[in-house]
Amino acid sequence: MHVADDGREALPGRDLFTVRQALTRLAEDIGLRRTTVENARWTASRWPKEHRQAKASFTVHRVLGSIPDEEERFAAIKTPPERKSRWTVDDANRRVGRQVEKPISSQEKITAIHTLARDEDVAAVVTTDLLRRPAVASQVKPENRVRVVEEFTRDDTVAVTAVTGLLRRPDVAFKAMSDDTARHQVNSAQVERGRQAREEFENTSPVAPAVRHIDRTVEFLDLVTAWHAFVAAAGRAVPGLRDRTLAEDERTIVHENVAKVRATLDWIETAVDTGKVDMDSELARMLGSE
Repeated sequence: MHVADDGREALPGRDLFTVRQALTRLAEDIGLRRTTVENARWTASRWPKEHRQAKASFTVHRVLGSIPDEEERFAAIKTPPERKSRWTVDDANRRVGRQVEKPISSQEKITAIHTLARDEDVAAVVTTDLLRRPAVASQVKPENRVRVVEEFTRDDTVAVTAVTGLLRRPDVAFKAMSDDTARHQVNSAQVERGRQAREEFENTSPVAPAVRHIDRTVEFLDLVTAWHAFVAAAGRAVPGLRDRTLAEDERTIVHENVAKVRATLDWIETAVDTGKVDMDSELARMLGSE
């Protein structure tokens, strides 16, 4: 018969302490945390008295207690690592594949670093310090270096600064532009940059209206340029005719071209006054012979 705390008969499934409750009360009675008592209970359950080793500490028993197979577990605690008379906690952790407090091998040191750098702020500082060591950076495989750069340049501001600096190196720029996709992206960026610059100019510059006016009258500028070129050329050529008499065929050619010029000038005046740029058949014939 089981008796509850108040002396009455315990009711099945209701009044008896659960294992957790019992361990909690025991921990309170002896001044320990319940988890400490639970760990001690678990460790004791893994090691019957006949298999416990006096030279091995309780912590070693607890660590090696995680070996699932009983025969393997009982044999392990009786055979310390080579050249050692007893188990240490680090040796026990190595035996079961756990992290050690004092790493010796490269892998153990790497594991320890990863554990300490779980905090992102710590990892950032450690990574920065390590990459500042040329000997360390030189041992990083090329593909991993690329991954590091990609990770560091996820931020657009950082990426722009990095790419700008790299493209200032002629050999890097040449090799980068050998990639069709990279070259296309650069060309597209230049076009977009030009569009944005033009848009910003039109929206903010005080001279933008005048420039827009010039854009609209570019044909006017072409005509003025043509007139100046014609007048200048004629001014140089005509004085050379002083005291010269041209041959009949030469005069014929000159008169034909003067007629073309007069017809062209009439055509220009019509286009300017009316906006109609169609030419008559005679002018088209004359200009078509050029």
